[in-house]
Amino acid sequence: ILHKSAELFAQYGYSGTSITMIADACGVSKALLYHYYPGKDALIFDIVRTHLTELDGAIEAADRSDVAPQERLRLLVKAVMKNYEGRDNEHKVQLNGTSALSQEQLAELQAIERRIVKRFSGVIQQVNPDLNRDRPLLMPVTMSLFGMMNWVYMWFRPNGPVTRDEYADIATTLILEGVKAVR
Repeated sequence: ILHKSAELFAQYGYSGTSITMIADACGVSKALLYHYYPGKDALIFDIVRTHLTELDGAIEAADRSDVAPQERLRLLVKAVMKNYEGRDNEHKVQLNGTSALSQEQLAELQAIERRIVKRFSGVIQQVNPDLNRDRPLLMPVTMSLFGMMNWVYMWFRPNGPVTRDEYADIATTLILEGVKAVR
């Protein structure tokens, strides 16, 4: 249900997707769908919460504090890119489909997002401890990395010139080399 719903929400948006469309795509009745989800907002919330929880788990599993920060960052980026594979629709819903959610739902999702960002910013801080010395630059650098990872669905093609793993190396190298010059 979540996968099919994400596909429809990604294609038609919140207002363009109906419960009837979702039920038809899933091969279930509207009554059954309403049994599990009282409305589209509950579906959106569950799609994004599931996506973020799985992403957070994959990042946590890949995190190795026993390696140099540069390698640790590379492992985290690779975990994100691997987790995003096959989940473009869920990712689009996360980026574009949460306007119908309640403040409580948004707060729960933002807590997961903050935990993910904090893990990355902590490693980037280890790579360049001076990022926040004269100006607060750690967050802009961290969010630049997320920009490289989060928008990959817009252009990445599985049969393209680079694999997801190779792109993870490119994005990590750009941050690692570029962070040296950030002052």
